[in-house]
Amino acid sequence: MRNPLTRSNGTESDSRARPGATPTDLPREQVGEEARARQREEFGGFSFGSIFFGWLVAVGLATLLIGGLAVAGDATGIFDFGGTDVSDNADTVGVGGGIVLLAVLLVSHYAGGYVAGRLARFDGARQGIGVWILGTLVTGSLAAAAAIADDDTVTGAGAITVAAIVLGTLLAAIAGGKVGERFHRKVDRVAFDTPLDR
Repeated sequence: MRNPLTRSNGTESDSRARPGATPTDLPREQVGEEARARQREEFGGFSFGSIFFGWLVAVGLATLLIGGLAVAGDATGIFDFGGTDVSDNADTVGVGGGIVLLAVLLVSHYAGGYVAGRLARFDGARQGIGVWILGTLVTGSLAAAAAIADDDTVTGAGAITVAAIVLGTLLAAIAGGKVGERFHRKVDRVAFDTPLDR
């Protein structure tokens, strides 16, 4: 069966080369590429609504995970240190807690980036960055206010943990955004790149 999107008396390569070719004269793959380019030009860039809802998902998931881990810790006694055990195991508790917190934030930012990328359709990595920026601004503001109120100082280990969280959550949010956008590319391939005579 002849592809109806090509010229009736020519080949796909002929129609692609013809300067005045209309969309119906072009191969389906090229029509898809041009359509996606026009859509991205019109609707690409940061999508603040998608970023906001992605951030809400990240915050909600992080809250659920931290709450669940806290309940599990109380039930199993994994994080239950009393008396001299607290001072004897302070380093272990600090390192373990930092690792758990990092894992929770990575998962939650990945999910937030995914939601933002899926909602926005275009520029998934950019939506992930937006989720990370919004989360960093809100969390950083709250952390700064708490540090000022308590007159806390950041130790070397704490600074390393903060740096790991900042970089890790950025990469996780970008990865989630790109995966969220990938769904729409699959839909586009079915719509434009699949031959009609299969």
